[in-house]
Amino acid sequence: MRSENTPFVGGPLDGRVLPVLVGATGQPPKTYEIPVPNDDGRPPTLHLYRRVPARVGRLGLPSGWKYEYAPEGKAPQGKTSEGKSQAGPKWPWKKSR
Repeated sequence: MRSENTPFVGGPLDGRVLPVLVGATGQPPKTYEIPVPNDDGRPPTLHLYRRVPARVGRLGLPSGWKYEYAPEGKAPQGKTSEGKSQAGPKWPWKKSR
């Protein structure tokens, strides 16, 4: 697998550049989660970073990525019409029930 050195902005990893594995399309994942263990036996604290374009070229296309800290710590999820959280992508050929 190929990796890409990606800068992190904000949060506990501010200013660090870490190698992040890229997918088949050559892009790193949209979110990057870092679990930090707690000393008192509670579940680890989860820090979340979101991928944003690092530089935007003349044509408006990103030429690299960076991760920005998301202090709310939750990945964005869609909601269905009943208010339930959506497990995956909303496909146009699926009927809502």
